[in-house]
Amino acid sequence: MSRFIVRLSVLISQQLTAKSAVLPKRIPAFIRPVCTTQGLRSLTRYDETTDWQKKLTPEQYVVTREKGTELPFSGIYLNHNEMGMYHCVCCDSPLFSSEAKYDSGTGWPSFKEAHGTWEQDESHTSIIRRPDNSLGSTGTEVLCKNCDAHLGHVFDDGPDPAGQRFCINSVALKFQARENKSDKSDAE
Repeated sequence: MSRFIVRLSVLISQQLTAKSAVLPKRIPAFIRPVCTTQGLRSLTRYDETTDWQKKLTPEQYVVTREKGTELPFSGIYLNHNEMGMYHCVCCDSPLFSSEAKYDSGTGWPSFKEAHGTWEQDESHTSIIRRPDNSLGSTGTEVLCKNCDAHLGHVFDDGPDPAGQRFCINSVALKFQARENKSDKSDAE
């Protein structure tokens, strides 16, 4: 009986293969790919023509474009406590507020949430998360949503309420101090 089933399944698969060779394949609209180019493509305003090596310092290029990591306790923003916003060094998108920064003791600037986060919703932030196995274990890489710059990683050992620690490379950031309202009124 089992030989009969095997022969029948081989015969059916051969007939299906013969029919698919004769008839043109039609892919239903609901499973057609949106992008017709090959490979993983960025949906950002930057493309292959952006010369990142000219725009960035060598250290910034290695970290943001080649997914490098700066040495721990070496970043300029590790002990930085000024009020303002941390932006992407590549595209100037706002990433993290100084109000979300805290000292995790890990050697890199740490943030408890990305700028634009509403409760657990990160859809209005300028970051995206991507699975990453380069650290020897499964982790989560943090990228700039606008230019795909590697920023750092996020871990689940941060402070409440979300319990997340965004461990970000200083060279991937550019700080812009918050303007004081008293400075604006003095200028007028």
